Amino acid sequence: MAESRFVYVTYVRTTPEKLWRALLDPEFTRQYWGGTWQESEWKPGASWRILLPDGRVADTGEIQEFDPHRRLVLTWRNEFKPELHEEGFSRLTYELEPMGDAVKLTVLHEIDRDGSKLIEATSQGWPAILASLKSLLETGEPLDMTRRWRAGS
Repeated sequence: MAESRFVYVTYVRTTPEKLWRALLDPEFTRQYWGGTWQESEWKPGASWRILLPDGRVADTGEIQEFDPHRRLVLTWRNEFKPELHEEGFSRLTYELEPMGDAVKLTVLHEIDRDGSKLIEATSQGWPAILASLKSLLETGEPLDMTRRWRAGS
């Protein structure tokens, strides 16, 4: 089957516990992910969603795998752009691997669809979000470009 995928690997000078918390905790995500936050019970089979700063639901899915401080896999469907919503569910995987004084973070976002508009769109957003996450954990400050939700995002 054809597929589209985005892969990003970075190294963050932090602990797996701190990085894991920064990926999931609304207190952190609001700082580096445009004011958005996630809601979930964070266990396999639980629903998951990202909310925009105005309270609208941006994306939804379900937790597939949950291995704290190591691996998270969830399904992901865009809810506010019709052309992305119609593609259905993609899959997001976070993998964390301790590497001395840093953590190797691998982000894989994929869908079983050739030429996915969703993967194209998220591929534009992920690098800035992940760079801002890294900056937040290493310096205490996210990048300015990711502090607020951009209209049309």
